[in-house]
This record gives sequence, C-alpha cells and structure tokens, in this order.
Amino acid sequence: MPLKTGQLEEPSINMTPMIDVVFLLIIFFMVGARIGEEEQQLDVQLPQAAVAQPLLMRPDSLVVNVYQDGKILLGKRSLSLEELQKELIAAKDRYPDQAVIIRGEGEGRYQAVVDVLVACHLAKIKQYSLATVIEKK
Repeated sequence: MPLKTGQLEEPSINMTPMIDVVFLLIIFFMVGARIGEEEQQLDVQLPQAAVAQPLLMRPDSLVVNVYQDGKILLGKRSLSLEELQKELIAAKDRYPDQAVIIRGEGEGRYQAVVDVLVACHLAKIKQYSLATVIEKK
C-alpha cells in the first residue's frame, strides 16, 4: 500500500459570504436609522390619551351568590338587588359579552334566584348560567 509523502494542503475558509452578509446588515441599519430620523422630524401635535389598556382577552365571569335568606353577594360584596343591577349594567358597558354565573343555594328561595335572573335580563346580559354540582353516586 503506497503512502503519501507529499505535504498536506491546509484548509482555507471562504470569507466572501460572511463579508456579503455584514455589508447587507450595514445597509439595512443605515436605511432603518434614516427612516426613523425622518419620522421624528415631522412637526405634528400628537393627541393625548388617558391611561388605559386595551382588552386583550375576555374578562372573568361575574359570580353572583344567592343565599338561602335571599342575601346577594357579587364577589365578596353584599349588594341589594338595585345595586346588583347597576353593577351588571356597568360591567355590560365595559365589555358587551360579559358573562355571569349565578350560584344559588339548593334549599334557598327560588324567588331570589329569579330576581337575579331578571337583573341580568334588565342589564341586557345574554350570557348567564346557573351553577350546579354533579351528584356523586
């Protein structure tokens, strides 16, 4: 088997593609900086806005608890039926598709739950549901 006795050739790196990419990046940043300067030179009075964030996702459903004695809680606040209706109208104004979950006690007065349903209807809330628990067998 013959052995090579000649001198080994050293590997070389082709720098041309890397130089091309660097020049393209330089041109890109030069043009981008120029556009940013021109935009800042426009003499326009921009309008002012109140501090507010856009609604990015649906708000949580409002949870209304109706106790056996007819007491109504929205979250952790005890409200009268009129106050509840005002809160529901305000929530509907903030988000048109506001949902409400009504949790009534199983042994409670049905009239109190119906009053809350009427308050939802008067506030024009269309997405409401009655919470139940699945019976374990």
